[in-house]
Amino acid sequence: MQDLEPYYKWRDYYTSETDPKSPFFGKVYSEFEYSDTIYNFIIHPQWDNIGSRTLFIKILYADYKKHYAIIELIGEWNDAIENDIMTLRRNITDVLFDHGIYYFILIAENVLNFHSSERDYYEEWYDNVADEEGWIICLNLPESSQYDFKKKKLNYYIELKEVIDWRKYKPEHLFKLLNDEQKKRLR
Repeated sequence: MQDLEPYYKWRDYYTSETDPKSPFFGKVYSEFEYSDTIYNFIIHPQWDNIGSRTLFIKILYADYKKHYAIIELIGEWNDAIENDIMTLRRNITDVLFDHGIYYFILIAENVLNFHSSERDYYEEWYDNVADEEGWIICLNLPESSQYDFKKKKLNYYIELKEVIDWRKYKPEHLFKLLNDEQKKRLR
């Protein structure tokens, strides 16, 4: 896992450590000191710790004028023990929402397991973004991780989309593609 780093080809467009509105503004990254782990597996130092022992993220892009953020996830999304959705909400998405972000793209192809608990934080998040006519989309959550997600009907709040080669797009093109699909679906 230490070789699995967040997607880096958009760093010419955006870096969370230089964004004054980002929860990670001013963070200094090391390429050589590996300090964070997920279940005793060392992870690449470019991932950001959100306060969970099992879930780490990277804000790949944020556009405050167009109101969207693209966030990559790694690890285990564990609401049952770690309450990761609360941690993600309070420490990351609420901060971004307060700065006008109400479209969220979560890239979850590196989320190895999902363990559900209550739906409250998902419902609250959905209600917040829906009030602004926004949405939350989770891309490429592995099929094995989708089982609990769908069983709890969380896909009502966060739409799951599969097998999209998002790396071939620039951030604004990925957002436009997903936003256009959402508009068509809602018509």
